[in-house]
Amino acid sequence: MSTITVTKRIHAPKELVFKTVSDIKNFSNAVPDITNVEFLTEQEYGVGTKFRETRDMNGRKASTELEVTELVENAHIRIVSDTMGTVWDSLFTVEKKEDGTELTLIMDAKAYKLMSKIINPFMKGMMKKALEKDMVAVKNYCESNN
Repeated sequence: MSTITVTKRIHAPKELVFKTVSDIKNFSNAVPDITNVEFLTEQEYGVGTKFRETRDMNGRKASTELEVTELVENAHIRIVSDTMGTVWDSLFTVEKKEDGTELTLIMDAKAYKLMSKIINPFMKGMMKKALEKDMVAVKNYCESNN
């Protein structure tokens, strides 16, 4: 599947947009498909935070364990998951623009199991659509809380 990039222009301050994507509690409030978040570490913010996210995916529940591996305040956050034979590496970046903030999500999927290498390319369109839906939800959340 390789890399998917989604960018949204959000009419809200960079700090609000970053706080929405970097604080897992805020992100789960912004994205309606996330039905539950369970922290697997005592810390709930920053590098080393691990959590299990449950989503409603087309009427089915799917849970994934994720870890925050990089965080530079008001700049970027990297969240990584190793699931079903693929390492999913998601990088959210925020950049101040004249009319608000540009939020970019770059998701890189590296399959290391044969079945994942076969199936992942067929999932790319569905994944891009899901990521775009998440980004629209973040946009709406930030603009309504601005």
